[in-house]
Amino acid sequence: MGKVISAHSVSADGYITGREPGPGRGLGDGGMLFDWYFDGDTPSQVFDGFKLSEPSAKIFDFLAARVGAVVAGRNTYEDSEHFGGGSPHPGAKVVVLSHRPAPEITERQTLVTTGIEDAVAKALELAEGKDVGLMGGGVLASALEAGLVDEVILHQVPILLGEGRPFFRNLPKHVRLNLVEVVPAPGVTHVRYEVQR
Repeated sequence: MGKVISAHSVSADGYITGREPGPGRGLGDGGMLFDWYFDGDTPSQVFDGFKLSEPSAKIFDFLAARVGAVVAGRNTYEDSEHFGGGSPHPGAKVVVLSHRPAPEITERQTLVTTGIEDAVAKALELAEGKDVGLMGGGVLASALEAGLVDEVILHQVPILLGEGRPFFRNLPKHVRLNLVEVVPAPGVTHVRYEVQR
């Protein structure tokens, strides 16, 4: 069975968006959090159009190739304009976690309204042995609280945004991590942790 992982670009002060994110402006004024996807000369083997630095391409493609399904929260889903009716990942199915109906869900997407445990279980089923990626700070906080997360990967961008959506929402308890890998790269440092259980 696959792992449950979270991999996000995050500012040095812990934000995954800038100010005023919303539909069509998923990152608000924090678009620079994704500059490292396009600032290199090594094409991604998983995502068309991504040209990363060589060290970023190695870790990004290693992680992206592992993912068979994604769980996205409703804010991420709305702000990303429903992923165009598909998935945020070219090779992965998407499960949208929401506490309210979402009539815009397509046949390529699965809506789960009964909580994080059911959303992750459905995603693991859809992933067919590959990993499940978690998208959004709320989804990650809920999954950490439920003890479902195996790895947390921070693609830390050297900028202080000062405001936006925080990556780590309020957690009811401490979550201890084991450092697995640190990869410095132009414009970003990739930090991979294993969650202690």
